[in-house]
Amino acid sequence: MRVSTIVKEALRLLRASIPTTIEIRQTIPVEVGSILADPVQIHQILMNLCTNAAHAMRTRGGVLGITLEDVTLDPETSASLGDIKAGSYVRLIVSDTGHGMTSDVLERVFDPYFTTKKQGEGTGMGLAVVHGIVKRHRGAIAIRSEPDAGTVVQVYFPRIDAPTSLTVEGRLPYPRGHEHILFVDDETSLVAMAKHMLERLGYRVTAQTSSREALESFSSQPESYDLVITDLTMPTMTGLDLSREILRVRSDVPIIMCTGFSELITAEDAKAIGIRELIVKPIHTRQIAETIRRLLDQTSQNP
Repeated sequence: MRVSTIVKEALRLLRASIPTTIEIRQTIPVEVGSILADPVQIHQILMNLCTNAAHAMRTRGGVLGITLEDVTLDPETSASLGDIKAGSYVRLIVSDTGHGMTSDVLERVFDPYFTTKKQGEGTGMGLAVVHGIVKRHRGAIAIRSEPDAGTVVQVYFPRIDAPTSLTVEGRLPYPRGHEHILFVDDETSLVAMAKHMLERLGYRVTAQTSSREALESFSSQPESYDLVITDLTMPTMTGLDLSREILRVRSDVPIIMCTGFSELITAEDAKAIGIRELIVKPIHTRQIAETIRRLLDQTSQNP
């Protein structure tokens, strides 16, 4: 896939969701090389990084910069970035002019559940998920930040040489549908990414960042929803508690549980509650598309 296609698509979504006090400056050449990746995961990385950057500038505004470029790393530079090889990469740079981070915060940014946000603003899964996706793509991520001097995040993906006829522009054939899905996650960036992904698959999507509001929405019109996808770890009401309440209202609705850490719940635990499927983040397009379609088809065949 060409990263530029996904980046431009994500920026269109971001512009509508961040304050106008934040200026977006982008340098995204069309001719930047290709990488081997799931378009939705690259979309998820960008949404996470840009949402964090916007959060750092929410009070005073500022400039959000997004740059995409081809780079060649020598052995010394690649070694400084971690366990990656020297060679050709596509580099994504996300910068902001926000409040920045202290050195002790910077050391912990990739720790699961570590967050500088207030209660109810997120669980801290953003950068942990980004780090995991980047590592699985054999890439690297580096962050430079100082208090009151903003933050710069650089993400490196191995560049591949692919004929134009074989380069995918981010639109692969996946199972599609038209049903109504309730999607619940307290991370704003993940909600935006998932809603966009599911709508591209043809589904109608109601997205919620509050589990309690999601329960109210479902309870008011339980028959209007065909499937529910919920995160596990959320403030005020966990995904398990939400699932239990939803199943009390309507026991036949299929529920998919998503979690960033598989050790917190097993598939057997989930199914004992009535949850049909357990998916470990990050969300893969084909996996979620095929799971949704299979559960919906099962439900229609066995009402």
